[in-house]
Amino acid sequence: MHSILFKPSLVPSPLLSRLCLPPLPVIFVSDLLRRTMASSARSFQLRLNPLTGDSEWVVIDEEEEEDLVQHEQSKSLLATTSYLDMLNDGCRNRAFRLAIEKTITGPCHVLDIGAGTGLLSMMAARAMGGQGEVSACESYLPMGKLMRRVLRANGMDKNVRVFHKRSDELRVGVELNSRADVLVSEILDSELLGEGLIPTLQQAHDMLLVDNPKLVPFRVTTYGQLVESDFLWKMSDLCNNEVSISDGVHLVPAGLEGILGIKPQQHAMHCDALLEEIRLLSEPFKVFEFDFWKRPDSHGEVVMRIPATVDGKVHAVVSWWVLQLDYEGSILYSTSPSWINSFNAEKPSSCISGQRDWYDHWRQCVWFIPRGGISVCKDEHVLLQAFHDDTSVSYSLKVDGQTNFNPYKAEDFNLMLLPERIATYGNKEWRMAVLTAVKSALHGRSSPLCVVADDSLFLTILTASLSKNSLVTSVFPGLQEKGALYVQTVADANGFSMDCVRFVCKRASHLLKDNINQRKIDLLLGEPFYYGSEGMLPWHNLRFWKERTSLDPILADDVFIMPGKGILKVCAMSLPDLWRSRRSLKYIEDFDHTIVNETLGACGDLPSLQEGPCLPYFIWQCGEAKELSEIYSVMEFNFYDPIQACSEGKKIVFSKHGVCHGFVLWIDWVIDEKNSAFISTGPVSRYWKQGVKLLSKPVTVTAVDDFAEIEASFDPSSGELTVRSSFLKL
Repeated sequence: MHSILFKPSLVPSPLLSRLCLPPLPVIFVSDLLRRTMASSARSFQLRLNPLTGDSEWVVIDEEEEEDLVQHEQSKSLLATTSYLDMLNDGCRNRAFRLAIEKTITGPCHVLDIGAGTGLLSMMAARAMGGQGEVSACESYLPMGKLMRRVLRANGMDKNVRVFHKRSDELRVGVELNSRADVLVSEILDSELLGEGLIPTLQQAHDMLLVDNPKLVPFRVTTYGQLVESDFLWKMSDLCNNEVSISDGVHLVPAGLEGILGIKPQQHAMHCDALLEEIRLLSEPFKVFEFDFWKRPDSHGEVVMRIPATVDGKVHAVVSWWVLQLDYEGSILYSTSPSWINSFNAEKPSSCISGQRDWYDHWRQCVWFIPRGGISVCKDEHVLLQAFHDDTSVSYSLKVDGQTNFNPYKAEDFNLMLLPERIATYGNKEWRMAVLTAVKSALHGRSSPLCVVADDSLFLTILTASLSKNSLVTSVFPGLQEKGALYVQTVADANGFSMDCVRFVCKRASHLLKDNINQRKIDLLLGEPFYYGSEGMLPWHNLRFWKERTSLDPILADDVFIMPGKGILKVCAMSLPDLWRSRRSLKYIEDFDHTIVNETLGACGDLPSLQEGPCLPYFIWQCGEAKELSEIYSVMEFNFYDPIQACSEGKKIVFSKHGVCHGFVLWIDWVIDEKNSAFISTGPVSRYWKQGVKLLSKPVTVTAVDDFAEIEASFDPSSGELTVRSSFLKL
């Protein structure tokens, strides 16, 4: 079972930025926001089964703090977050500690909103020498329980009062003895505003803080830069990219450019990984400044003229922020990419935060320019209009001489997918491989029944257009009615009639109820791709195998299944940046955090039998990475057979010297009947996340002389893969 956790501050906002998971579909998240209500005694968590897509709410009660089952549930949840990554960021921790010690000069009342493990609360209590008062607000109960354990371990449980509530549920004279003199908080995501920073500060200034309070951090400034990048272009402009692909499938037909696109938002990404593929078209520019010490506005707008430094095409705006933690501006923290040599022109020489190491909890953000970008010439000015509301920042661009800004809004697109999915659908090699396999499977079948068992728009349109006499049934368990409407809209442009296409918009097993007019399924197809599950662990797409098994009674004897099998692949790798970001904690600014290691899934200096979780990452964005072995096939999943438990072992011989930090795993999908064509989701492709199993301790290995043994077990009831490893000498 996989879980999505919610840690509200002012509003019940999901901390997607602190999860190693993708965002849920927009409509689903909105529904969760309305339904999630944290109280002082209980918290809700949503648990998802990756093999079925089913979800359920699990209630965690504060009174059951020592319950073993609840402890295990909380541990599995928190281990998939980036709390550990954030706590390992020594630059961040030191900056907050120095700013708190500089700001709090005597006994006072300090409020910590979104307290996490209580690190900032303990810093504040120590700064007051055990006097004053610290109130810590942490609405997500599992984290609140962990914070209490950390406070006890540091002898600070008497110095910090913990409230398992949202900050807007705190009342002066009830929970709080008085309004707070100082607010310390860290509720920032990569975009800055996504964790509810603005409404949280508004309510705090209105109801919880004294007039003219002190705040840490004190101010934050957002910056941007215009860039050109073919890679980023392919992630956002399927319309123009598809023009060069002559396979007869038109996902974005002429005249219907708004039918399919990416969500108009800032997308978090490690842009340093694209350093060799980005051309900078402007100098960095300041966009917004938010002063925490005063009540922020819910809406803001700025228009600026940005001179182009070279000729090129603006494909995206790369953005980041600089945090000023103290009043004087001597303590700064930046999320800028590595090509920015300084935080800003006014950066003081005494700034303590140099270029930070790789960490995943804060990244840069990319705002994609629609419709292929905007051409600019050197010294030509780009007019940039930036907006912000309570939770996001957006941009519109135009070049001097144009009459209108180039707006980019959610209503521009009938259907929105993630950038990686847009890039996949625009990949010529991927499309040709799938087309060849499906065309071969259709050969010799006069009027086949084809079922697309997942959310693949491409397979639905491809099959319907290749075989005019076929009946295509698309399940669309995630896309549902939106997917059906999309296919109906592009049918004419792709040359097929909707009389030959039907939609289920539920799980594939619902096909058993009407048995599709007593017909057997001739082609069962999938990419596999499940809308809303993008970015999860690779083997979670074995949901296709589960769906195939449910349809077993109505599969034809000569059924063609695509993919016909999945092959679990593994490669030993050196991943020093990723391993460091998830290593076990000891003392953070002199506060003992060893108690959180097991719960947060740490690696390093742990008992040998303790195993960390497999987590999904884009390896190409994980900082330094080096392959230490060849790629090995560990296990095969045969989709022509019903789903079943699998267990295999593999000997991994190291081909390079180095330090092994873990194993990277993914699935290659075999898509043709001859087992000769496959789609890889490994690191060579940057559009899928891989699974990473980090070692408890790094191992220095020598080529040829050293080897590892990998054991992998797949559980068909939960959809989880257990991976264990051992190292030996030849």
